[in-house]
Amino acid sequence: MSHALIVEDDADAARMMAALVAEQQFSVATAGSLRDARRQLALQRPDVVLLDLQLPDGSGMDLFETPDLIRHSEVVLITGHASLETSIQALRFGAADYITKPISKRQLQGILSRVMRPDALQAEIGQMEAEWARSGHFGHLWGRSAAMQRVYRQIARVAVTSISVFVTGESGTGKEVVARSVHDLSRRRARPFLAVNCGAISPNLIESEIFGHEKGSFTGADTQHQGFFERAHGGTLFLDEITEMPIELQVKLLRVLETGTFMRVGSTQLREADVRVIAATNRAPELAVADHKLREDLFYRLNVFPIELPPLRERREDVPLLAEHFLAGVCQREGQVRRFTPQALQALQAYRWPGNVRELRNVVQRVYVMADGDDIGSEWLPRDSGVPVSVAAAAEGGGQGASAPSLTLPLGTSMAEAERQLILATFKHFNHHKERTAAALGVSMKTLYNRLKEYAREDESAVATDLADPPTSGA
Repeated sequence: MSHALIVEDDADAARMMAALVAEQQFSVATAGSLRDARRQLALQRPDVVLLDLQLPDGSGMDLFETPDLIRHSEVVLITGHASLETSIQALRFGAADYITKPISKRQLQGILSRVMRPDALQAEIGQMEAEWARSGHFGHLWGRSAAMQRVYRQIARVAVTSISVFVTGESGTGKEVVARSVHDLSRRRARPFLAVNCGAISPNLIESEIFGHEKGSFTGADTQHQGFFERAHGGTLFLDEITEMPIELQVKLLRVLETGTFMRVGSTQLREADVRVIAATNRAPELAVADHKLREDLFYRLNVFPIELPPLRERREDVPLLAEHFLAGVCQREGQVRRFTPQALQALQAYRWPGNVRELRNVVQRVYVMADGDDIGSEWLPRDSGVPVSVAAAAEGGGQGASAPSLTLPLGTSMAEAERQLILATFKHFNHHKERTAAALGVSMKTLYNRLKEYAREDESAVATDLADPPTSGA
């Protein structure tokens, strides 16, 4: 039988928690102070410690000053509210999770259902690190570069906690793969992992999709619908392209993160959300905040633990490993083994990869299909290998040679305006060809489309304002 220690100075609250914990087939001990807690830890090592932050003889955090006592126990902090500071404290001191008062039965059940000994988790991470040293892959990720090793260390550190993660990086770098790796290393791995592209859902439907709705709550709501928060209960919800979420819905998401509760559309009943949120964007978050596409308070609430993914052009030494990994998968599916020639691998490594890992995967699938024999040469590989982006752009833009047009901005230009001018100038340079513009800018077609639509709306609004308020004559 698993054993739990409850460190809580309120005797009634301690008894209530002890009864709830006992229902989950745990043996239970209680302590009303740090001194009592240290004595109980010495008598019997618990699998989980429910630790109140406010104790008569000090802070519950003081228990972390004697790590030998709790090294083999999972620590869950008990706090009055789920603040950003609590999240950071939990991460800094190595706590696995935290629960808020008043503690509900369902909340406590979720915590206890995920109890895993820290040494077991660390052993698993050690096995993954050994596998990386042997084959070059860590979880779902591949690469030996220093930039990716940094990402692996971050994943290993944050996965075993309940902390919110914010993944940034260009389109195609593998942000969802990072989120999946965090989930698979976490205590939530046995529960669902759901990925939501916030830019791919209609603004009129996204609230219903995320929070669910009641029957009859709006036209067409013929049945009750469970949203992503309910379907991901106990697991992980990955919100990709978070900056494309309507700003009014970001307010409701922030409330869920702060209170752990939400309401379906058309309901007044609060529901608990036992979900870990991982968000991602291919935009610079600070730029999105300045451009009013991401609420500043939501950004700071999500950005407890940031992970920045490097573009493929900054880790070219990983290209051969990734290419051969993707090729092995295609060979297995298609039933015929093919291999890259050394020259082909060199050409792949020299290419600029504006579409990052996603583009590389697509290229590998294409050249496998086009190859005539067992050897894959460079015939069907991207043709501008080794050509700098600016030179390639100039060459594609109408035969202007190596001297590409430039864009000059005055000092003090906002980042939002700089992004706008760069996108529009590049779009014009490529004669309004969206695919070539997106490739040159290193963004997805969806992102480019959203930006252009946004700029068109702003221009229409400006014209409407000018027509409504014409300049007055000086006569």
